[in-house]
Amino acid sequence: MVAPASLWKMYGNDWRHPAQVVNLWPGAKRPEAPTLAYKAVGHFWDILDQLKVTLLVGREYEHLLTGFSYRGKPTATFHPMPHPSGIAVDSERGRVFVASTRSPNQLVELAPIKAVLRRTDVVVRPPTGAPLVPVHSHFLPGCLYLHDLAFVGNQLHGNAVAHNAIVRFDRIGSFTRVWWPACIDSRRGPRFDLNLLQLNSIAAGRTLKTSYFTASIARPHRRRPGDKDFPVDRRGVVFSGLTRETICGGLTRPHSARLHDGQVWLDNSGYGELGVVSAGKFEVVSRLPGWTRGLLIRDGIAFVGTSRVIPRFRQYAPGLDRDRHVCAVHAVELSSGRVLGALLFPGGNQIFAIEAIASSLSTGFAFDMTGTRNRTQEFSLFYAFDSEARKEHPNE
Repeated sequence: MVAPASLWKMYGNDWRHPAQVVNLWPGAKRPEAPTLAYKAVGHFWDILDQLKVTLLVGREYEHLLTGFSYRGKPTATFHPMPHPSGIAVDSERGRVFVASTRSPNQLVELAPIKAVLRRTDVVVRPPTGAPLVPVHSHFLPGCLYLHDLAFVGNQLHGNAVAHNAIVRFDRIGSFTRVWWPACIDSRRGPRFDLNLLQLNSIAAGRTLKTSYFTASIARPHRRRPGDKDFPVDRRGVVFSGLTRETICGGLTRPHSARLHDGQVWLDNSGYGELGVVSAGKFEVVSRLPGWTRGLLIRDGIAFVGTSRVIPRFRQYAPGLDRDRHVCAVHAVELSSGRVLGALLFPGGNQIFAIEAIASSLSTGFAFDMTGTRNRTQEFSLFYAFDSEARKEHPNE
């Protein structure tokens, strides 16, 4: 029997790390060194410097968000989070939203630290770079199986993959199904009860009717996503938000669809490709070494993620050389398909989403990937951070 004093000491030491508290996850901690290792090649830092952005990269199976920027020197930061998938940025408000897809799902909102609260009990240094910290988390049913997040108009939407639908987030903890493809309609109503299509990304327009959505298959099959014999090769499609029908087929596990200059760009993951839909067909612009997923386009540059293929999902990647996978973010010139630079993660596994926030708003997250860990600074930062830059009104 454990002595009560030992138990009290153990409990007294639990939940002391800020990453554990903000995630409600006792296992949250600094990842092992190989997971945080990275190497920039080519003009990667120059491109970030030119674009003045902080790249936000979600690595789902390592339960990790990472941030990269360049303001006089490279900056690399991280934030632990259970299985992060979609990322969406509200540029006007300077807020970042992330789907955390363990069950229950969470929709996490992060904001830059604008100041620190004045304290006399500890020394709190104002952080450099306005790091992003969680300020809200909404819990949602795990059966949503959230993937991509995107702002359609000015409202946040997500892929509810296990509902074969797009959902709109209305208020705290609330969602409404607002779009689904015609192929799941039945005499008893739409099939929201089971993942039938792996409907997994949003090329967001101003409205749902001007948006597009990708799925692994055009219509329900007797085999479902997740089944080792689920047919994927050349079965993937792009759905039109307007007609709810397909506008492009012949894809293999398409991901990360994005609208750019009126065209739908996407990652054809099973063949490691980046390309564009033109006249109803997919045109390959660049082939990359790994499972392509995660896509951000800025000023003629596409940031494309590549991942290693997980052995149990090898059948989903028929077009990849299994010995040449890398976990990386590649900066690809749209006009030529040339890779101008890349950020390699030698110990990395899976990238899900890539987004960006202006580096003038934030240079990343609160935990440093490169320097020696400063526990005092980490704890004091979460003890006294202020995301509102508030003004005091003593007479109110």
